[in-house]
Amino acid sequence: MPKRKITLFEALIPIFILIVFLAINYRVFGDEAASGANQFSLILSSAVAMIIAGILKIPFSEVMENVSQNIKDTVPAILILLLVGALAGTWLLSGIVPAMIYYGLQILNPTFFLVSAVIIAALVSTATGSSWTTSATIGIALIGIGNSLGINAAMTAGAVVSGGYFGDKISPMSDTTNLAPAVAGTDIITHIRYMMITTVPSIIITLIIFLIIGFTTKTQGTVNPDEILMAITNRFTITPWLFIVPAIVLGLIMKKTPPFVALLIGVLLGAVFAAIFQQDLILELSNKLNGASATSLTLKHMYHVGMQSISNDTSILTGNPVLDDRALFSSSGMTGMLSTVELIICAMIFGGSMQAIGALRKISRALLSLVSGTASLVGATIASAFGMNILASDQYLAIVVPGKMFSEAYKEKGLAPENLSRSLEDGGTVTSVLIPWNTCGAYHSKVLTVDVFDYLPFAFFNLISPFMSIAVAALGYKVRYLNKGGKK
Repeated sequence: MPKRKITLFEALIPIFILIVFLAINYRVFGDEAASGANQFSLILSSAVAMIIAGILKIPFSEVMENVSQNIKDTVPAILILLLVGALAGTWLLSGIVPAMIYYGLQILNPTFFLVSAVIIAALVSTATGSSWTTSATIGIALIGIGNSLGINAAMTAGAVVSGGYFGDKISPMSDTTNLAPAVAGTDIITHIRYMMITTVPSIIITLIIFLIIGFTTKTQGTVNPDEILMAITNRFTITPWLFIVPAIVLGLIMKKTPPFVALLIGVLLGAVFAAIFQQDLILELSNKLNGASATSLTLKHMYHVGMQSISNDTSILTGNPVLDDRALFSSSGMTGMLSTVELIICAMIFGGSMQAIGALRKISRALLSLVSGTASLVGATIASAFGMNILASDQYLAIVVPGKMFSEAYKEKGLAPENLSRSLEDGGTVTSVLIPWNTCGAYHSKVLTVDVFDYLPFAFFNLISPFMSIAVAALGYKVRYLNKGGKK
């Protein structure tokens, strides 16, 4: 039998089911909802979409083909996520992260810490083109330093995310910065130059807000930096030589080495540097794992502890309550990333199902029907990109699908394609990290060990950017047209 097109009501049914389940999950499980309940809710909502597919006479094989392609597209992200877990383990064992915290405590002042975190994250992400790499490297260290200073981890994570996505938006090496102009039909240099009109004011406002927070917020509890520094040096061998590893990893990424290769090298170098600098610690951990009392370190001990830090839980106590109570020197390795991998796979099942039944396209067209002027067109583009981040759980689809849907509308209004490419980034790239089940939200939440809904209120850059884009369009400032004098 011939297929019929989906109605808007039918397209919204799986979304309504998902929203209901997610609301119940967060009420019942709180921050633990992402550990399993949300994953199954996505599968249930996918099942609803598949039932609708049956009603529309869409073959189940066609739905599965879309789901399979979606999951296939996330394989690189899943591999990177597993390697980030391994990286966190070996960089803890080697003393790299403790060294970052040790030296960072002596440099960063609590009042200006959040502003500094935004700037540092922005510089790293601009240089590497990756907010993911920023969180996995300097982000982890900044969370640790912030915890040591008694600063709310959610604030620190918000600062890292804000700075990370500033660079992710404007760096020529960023995949989304290349994808948006390609979809819209402009070149990357024009795209970046035009995007700065909304990006620069957004980051300035973000820095001002964090500066105000720094001057008005008291740190939680009493933190004695000297005691923390002593606790770190008593447990780890701290030396500037440890920074060779992160320098190599960042250098490889800046040279456009595939992230998988760069992170794998970072994991292996972390293990090597642990064997060189933390031999007493490795022997102690080996004895604890084996229930033994060996007095000399062997290759077997090194291999055992190294593999343990890569794949499973590692916890190093210092005797300092500030460090130990906040589990600052603990890692779950690759195992700790498995719940996030599950979340990503389940989100891709939902996104693929919705794409197969035509729900995503139907919802985008409904938004397009509400458009009248330039500001409403930009607003509809941003809303569509944000909605795609929620429904498809993938920032690339949040750029590609609205980009294809709205390109003709921009041409009809005589608007240059850089207007569209900027709107796609302001609505798609920066909001992906604000959705717990989106690949970006799940990743950053796991790496920074802060729930998405906790850091969301402090991800000021990500919250401001979409509204800044709409405001600029509403004011008619720097709105570029295809033809000179083509303003209507």
